[in-house]
Amino acid sequence: MAHGRIRALLAVTCALVANDAYAWGSKGHEIVGMLGAEAFPREVPAFLRTSSAIATIASFATELDRSKGAGTTHDRERDPGHYVDFDDAGKAEGAVPLTALPDTREAYDTALRAEKKTQYRAGYLPYSLVDGFQQLVKDFGYYRAALVGERTAKTKEDRAFFAKDRARRELLTLRDLGVWSHYVGDASQPLHVTSHYNGWGDFPNPNKYSTDKTLHSRFESAFVRDNIKVADVRAAMHPYDPCGCGVADRTVRYLGRTLAHVETVYQMEARAPFAKGPAADDEVQFVTQRLADGASELRDYVVEAWRLSALSTVGYPTISVAAIERGEVQLTRQSFGAE
Repeated sequence: MAHGRIRALLAVTCALVANDAYAWGSKGHEIVGMLGAEAFPREVPAFLRTSSAIATIASFATELDRSKGAGTTHDRERDPGHYVDFDDAGKAEGAVPLTALPDTREAYDTALRAEKKTQYRAGYLPYSLVDGFQQLVKDFGYYRAALVGERTAKTKEDRAFFAKDRARRELLTLRDLGVWSHYVGDASQPLHVTSHYNGWGDFPNPNKYSTDKTLHSRFESAFVRDNIKVADVRAAMHPYDPCGCGVADRTVRYLGRTLAHVETVYQMEARAPFAKGPAADDEVQFVTQRLADGASELRDYVVEAWRLSALSTVGYPTISVAAIERGEVQLTRQSFGAE
C-alpha cells in the first residue's frame, strides 16, 4: 500500500477540517489514526488494512470533536470522556489514584463523590479507552464467527445470512475502531491527563510555569499543524509492545507514561513558547514522540483486541468463539438471534 496515497488522503481530510481546535486538533488525531492503522500487522483482518480503511480510520479519528455542540445532554455526557484531571500525585481530582482506578465508571464516580467531586468534573478518559477496547473485542468476535458461518452453515440461506452479517460487521468494526481511536490519541496528549490542562492554574507554582490559557490550543493544534511531519512521526513509532496484562493495566501504563510528560510541556513553554514561527527542535521532537506513542499504542491495542477476541463469546445464550472456530458448533441464523 503506497504511503503517498495515504498522505494525499490525509492532506485532503486535514484541509477540510483545519479550523477545528479540539484535542490534538484534526491533524494530530488523523496522524494517530492513520499511522496506527498503517502499522497493523498481517494478523489483523485484511479489511482493516486496505488504503480505504486506513483513510477512513484517519477521518473517523476526528469524529468525536466534530460531534461537539450537538446539544447540552450530548456534550455534557461525552466531553469528560476526552480527558482525566490527575493532580501532581497522580490522583484524579486529588481523590482516585491512577494506579487504583475502579473497574467501572459507576464505582469511580462513587469514589469521587465521597470527596465531593464527580466523574464529570474529573473526566473519565481511562474508561473511554477500556470501553472502546472491549467493544472492539466483541466486534472482532462476531466477525470471526460470521466468517465460519459463511463457510460452514448447512443451508444456502444461512450461509448468505452470515456473508451479509460479516460484511456489515466489517463496516461496524471500522466505525467503532476509527471513532474510538480519538480517545487513544487524547491519551497521548499530556494536557489531557492533568489538572494543569490549560496553564498551570490555581495551584502551587514554585517553578512559575505559564498560566496562559491559550497554551492548550497552541500546543495541540497550531503547533502540530505548522511543525509536525507525518514521516517523522512514523519513524518515531516504537515496535509492538506486548503488555502481558489486561486492558485496564495497559491503560494505566499508557496514561502514566503520558502523565510523566506534563511538566515537560511547561518547561518547554518557558524556554520557547509553542507559538507561530520557527519552532525549537526539542519541541518538535517532543510532540512528534507523543503522537508516535499514540499511534503505536493504537496499533498495540488493536492487535491485543484481535487476539483476545478468539477467547470471546457471541450470541445469547453465549457461544464460545474458540469452539466455533474449532468446528464444535454448527452455526445457524438463530445463533445470533436472527428471526
